[in-house]
Amino acid sequence: MSSEFGFAKILANLSSDITKEWLQQQAASQKRMSAAEQQETERKSREFMEALKAAARTDPSGNTEGQAWAPVKELLLELSASRARGGYTPSETASFVLSLKKPLFSALRAELGSDANALAEATWQTTELLDRLGLITVEAFQKTREDVISRQQQELLELSTPVVRLWENVLALPLIGTLDSARTQVVMQNLLEAIVQTRSDFAIIDITGVPVVDTLVAQHLLKTVAAARLMGADCLISGIRPQIAQTIIHLGVDLANVTTKATLADAFAVALRRSGHTVVDAKKSGEAR
Repeated sequence: MSSEFGFAKILANLSSDITKEWLQQQAASQKRMSAAEQQETERKSREFMEALKAAARTDPSGNTEGQAWAPVKELLLELSASRARGGYTPSETASFVLSLKKPLFSALRAELGSDANALAEATWQTTELLDRLGLITVEAFQKTREDVISRQQQELLELSTPVVRLWENVLALPLIGTLDSARTQVVMQNLLEAIVQTRSDFAIIDITGVPVVDTLVAQHLLKTVAAARLMGADCLISGIRPQIAQTIIHLGVDLANVTTKATLADAFAVALRRSGHTVVDAKKSGEAR
């Protein structure tokens, strides 16, 4: 009896017992699951066992690159993606496959125990197969997690760059945190879209919350200012603290063509004056009367 035939035969004849022990192994190796999670795990386990049986019967070599093993890998990809989004850890996800080793080894020993060579060969092939399937599971899990993190980062970027309408034709874009190339792209896009939607003539970029301004950050700011001007809006920069002013001078960054102010209030006052409005102190005006 060949080990390949023995593995496929064991899956076909003992799948019910193997599945039962496998479910017990999963329950012991994973976090405490709710009733719904237990039902879903049991359903996925039975689906996987049926796919594994079919693949081993069609291609008992265990070559996971073969077409016969595609349904098995597809189930693992779906499971990994679901668990990555559901808060499972990589080890908890990998244990779906790896916990199948003990039930399979027990079945192999019972079936091939009288033939040491066949048992050793079948055990090694089964180990290699489950390890490959485990790697597929972990890689799919990691890819989904990376996709989720990337999407969350993009959402945070969009949330961290709100465009505020201060006046009829005056917008403000308060920046908080580090300004890198990716965020600059989001900043520029949000600002330009807001300029078009509101038909504003003035845009204030406030960098009070930007901790460090280096050459790269300054270049990003200049690009955003230039883009706003191309859209017909006069762009001002506020939040220029003494330390930032010294840094900009030290770096030799030319902001001569950009209006800069120490505070957002100062920049707002400039924008109002340029738009034809006059800022008046109501208290002093009342006293003069």
